[in-house]
Amino acid sequence: MNSKIGIIIAREFLQRVTKKSFIITTILFPVLMIGLMIAPALIMAFSTTETKEIYVIDHSGIVAQNLKSSDEVSFVIADEGAPDTLRTHGNSYGVLFIGNNIVEKPGNVQLYTGEASSMAVERTITSQMEEIIKDEKLKQYNIENINEILRNVETTVTLQTFRTDSDNEESTSSSSMVSYAIGTLLSLVLYMFLLMYGQMVMTSIIEEKNNRVLEVMVSSVKPTQLMVGKILGIGSVAVTQIAIWGVLISSAVGILLPMLLPADIMAQATALNAGTLDSSASNVDADLLGVIAAAGNVAYIVKLFALMAAFLLGGFLFYASMFAAIGSAVDNIQDASQLQTAAIMPIIIALVISMSVATDPNSPLAFWTSLVPFTSPMIMMMRIPFGIATWEIALSLGILYISIIGMIWIAAKIYRVGIFMYGKKPSLKELIRWINYK
Repeated sequence: MNSKIGIIIAREFLQRVTKKSFIITTILFPVLMIGLMIAPALIMAFSTTETKEIYVIDHSGIVAQNLKSSDEVSFVIADEGAPDTLRTHGNSYGVLFIGNNIVEKPGNVQLYTGEASSMAVERTITSQMEEIIKDEKLKQYNIENINEILRNVETTVTLQTFRTDSDNEESTSSSSMVSYAIGTLLSLVLYMFLLMYGQMVMTSIIEEKNNRVLEVMVSSVKPTQLMVGKILGIGSVAVTQIAIWGVLISSAVGILLPMLLPADIMAQATALNAGTLDSSASNVDADLLGVIAAAGNVAYIVKLFALMAAFLLGGFLFYASMFAAIGSAVDNIQDASQLQTAAIMPIIIALVISMSVATDPNSPLAFWTSLVPFTSPMIMMMRIPFGIATWEIALSLGILYISIIGMIWIAAKIYRVGIFMYGKKPSLKELIRWINYK
């Protein structure tokens, strides 16, 4: 029995991993993921732009002299008597017109440029003018040192979150935004895999059924062995792809990030992972630093891919059994599209719930849906980046894999009858009758 199933597994596996589509997607996804991971580093390295010169014609007399030039924008005040009809000025990037009643009418300002306007330039101009106009309005209240008072009371709070319930003695730093982003990505990948590989099982069975290949194969192997072999063979393709992605991404990130990022930023990322970073001394945005820290933690990435492979295999075996039963019960894809709603809807519902769970990964909804086999794979992949307890992961995996046995048993009952049925799409009542056949 084992040798026959092994032959079927090998056939299904080799038939798919040798296809160009498998090779291309296996290479492209890690390239995309690595690009997303090193994007923050590339943005920081190449975010410098050419300084743009803005010629300012200020009829209010209160704005131009208070505009501050920077590496991005350089302001040049026009000589008195500059014509209002001026639209370009020499080699400058643009001309800025400011009306004489700008305080009462903040919309009385225009920027003329000889090329597509830059959002960064517009944001710089508007933000500076808003501060200048605000200061002019505050002066009307005649409060001494009001600007200094306002600067002193303005406060920005940078919150660092630490996990004190981890297995390590030291507390570890965490970021809800980074965990949310990682969890969403993993849930979407799992969603894609369950649908793609599950439907692959179904379409393969329908094609072999129509070609009468199954009738030949069941003469030397039992229907249940054939179904299990096909499911395990295609499932091994999915796990292999995830394993390759994990190795490529972990290796590439471990090599590329230290090469692309300055040493001080890498040191801050390392300190953030260890929970020893002094946020007040950091010169990098907290969320951006969190992304860099997560991407540079190779052990963390390996752990995520290992758990993803475990839940992917479990979720695939569970849902592939349903798709196999549907494929065996029909003769064509059109009939299957109606029956497969029973398999697709729980996957979609799990994805929707996972987005809600991300706001509170420890809520009762998150916990209980993590234990239901229909939803647990995607819900757990959303929760795992938040650092949930190990026993919850183990319990979820245990229930999922135990449930697989029952689902395969039900699918095998339908499969052994369905592969010999032609010309009629069975009803739900007939499928239940097939399950009860001795």
